[in-house]
Amino acid sequence: MKDFLAPDQKERLQKALKTSDRADVRERILMLLLLNDGKTYAQIADFVGCSKRTVAYWCVRGDPEDMESFKDEKIKGNARKVTDDYIAKLLEISQKTPQDLGYNFKRWTGEKLAAHLEQETGISISASQIRRILQKQRTQKQRTQKQLEEQQANLE
Repeated sequence: MKDFLAPDQKERLQKALKTSDRADVRERILMLLLLNDGKTYAQIADFVGCSKRTVAYWCVRGDPEDMESFKDEKIKGNARKVTDDYIAKLLEISQKTPQDLGYNFKRWTGEKLAAHLEQETGISISASQIRRILQKQRTQKQRTQKQLEEQQANLE
């Protein structure tokens, strides 16, 4: 499908391609411009370095009349909900037993932590996200501990 964009749409996309500060948006705009030049999804995917499915998604979803359509909706998702304060609260609660907080069970699960934190903070995230945050925090703590041990060994 060649030259499906109106001249003003093509011009607007080319300008956004040069001025957008987001690499992901520039890449998606480029996909639409390459499609307009007659390239196939496979050729675009090979050129950009992504899957044909990704090219198809953004060529259908991207609206040359609306530059916001090239932004990923995931950016508006849970990643923005989880603040440093939320993580601190999660870590604090996960160090306590559920019984310390009046529950009748002995161990936290991701689901139970998510439900408790939603009651306390009003922020709803999935149990799998809770587990990912805790795993990341444990990994960071272990790295820090290992670095401290290495520094102490080097001083001795």
